[in-house]
Amino acid sequence: MASPLDLAHYIRSIPDFPKKGINFRDITTLLSDGPAFRECIDQLAAKLGHLGATKVVCAEARGFIFGAALAYKLGIGFVPVRKPGKLPARTISVTYALEYGTDTLHMHADALAAGERVIVLDDLLATGGTCRAILQMILMQHAIPVGVGFLIELDALGGRAKLIEGLACSPLIDSLIHYTSE
Repeated sequence: MASPLDLAHYIRSIPDFPKKGINFRDITTLLSDGPAFRECIDQLAAKLGHLGATKVVCAEARGFIFGAALAYKLGIGFVPVRKPGKLPARTISVTYALEYGTDTLHMHADALAAGERVIVLDDLLATGGTCRAILQMILMQHAIPVGVGFLIELDALGGRAKLIEGLACSPLIDSLIHYTSE
């Protein structure tokens, strides 16, 4: 069996974007390389596919790219989490803190069944706010978050610890690429 590709090689770093002092991790270079993108989804499937999930839950927009591909690969459903006013049926929502203000995410109120096992997937774990809001909505529907996966984790920001702090769940959390500094 061939060894897996080093996916970090396909991530472009852009200094001082979107503001001075931020080293932006650009995933578009990975997405534009077919074998690298396939390898990314294969690695996520290897890490999360054994959890017995029936749905992958992801926030727009970059999460959709990875989540839909993983759901397809695993042969399970996909649940979109969106900004206000984007989902047509009755929704539940969670408002969460950002560095300067708040944001709100919505999920269809009937997206998950009680006891259903789900995976949360996103492209990047920074402070953990977005995925924490998704985990809260999963728990509101009495579903079970069994895994949380990321392409990239910015270890220095401590998002992993903040992600499940105080929540009544302890899913497997895994990231394919770790950066020790922002």
